[in-house]
Amino acid sequence: MLSLRKGRYAARLAETPGDLLAAQELRHRAFFGSRQPCTEDRDQDRFDAICQHVLIRDRQSGALVCCFRLLPLRGGDQIGESYSAQFYGLDGLRDCKGPILEMGRFCIDPGHKDPDILRVAWGAMTAYVDAKRVQLLFGCASFRGTETGDYLDAFAMLKARHLAPDRLLPAVKAENVFRFARHLHRKPDVKKAMSTMPPLLRSYLSMGGWVSDHAVIDRELNSLHVFTGLEISAIPPARARLLRATASQSL
Repeated sequence: MLSLRKGRYAARLAETPGDLLAAQELRHRAFFGSRQPCTEDRDQDRFDAICQHVLIRDRQSGALVCCFRLLPLRGGDQIGESYSAQFYGLDGLRDCKGPILEMGRFCIDPGHKDPDILRVAWGAMTAYVDAKRVQLLFGCASFRGTETGDYLDAFAMLKARHLAPDRLLPAVKAENVFRFARHLHRKPDVKKAMSTMPPLLRSYLSMGGWVSDHAVIDRELNSLHVFTGLEISAIPPARARLLRATASQSL
């Protein structure tokens, strides 16, 4: 059973229907805020039933401050069963050998800004990846809102430094996309790029992750998201040691 802590935060897998409900309610607050896209104040879809859900709580207050879900797949031959496959053409990943893992619906409570929350999340992820011997971690990394003009420097940096290898590059599948690799012809302002890059995506990139050459405009979730992949063998050794140090802090 996944279980770890760092400072005031503790992570574990959801075990009960109440755990899942709490995660869905947090997702709704984080993704929609005051907007009400449905009659229930929770975010849910058909993938919830086949995923494992990681919950991170404040050990002092008991409040749920972060959650995400994991969909383990035996290899690239199952990539079509992933959430991401609804939006991206992922045939380039079908030849991936060994276990692969999709992380999705990652969110932190809007009222909590402590960077240790993200560190605990990555520690929990590392523990799971090591236990399952995952070879590839992937998912959709989201920018808040659907106005591409707010993130031009970030997208220019993704184009310049972080595109997927040609053999793995996701194809366009969704109807509404921003093809930043094709249409942006500018040198990124690094400071502006990093200030608007989502923290989760920054973490992926710092470990050697790569992205699709386009962003999907997701009006339902009010976001722009890029497909993100991370080959576990490509993580720099020093970063891997830090992640495993956090992952070893068991309850």
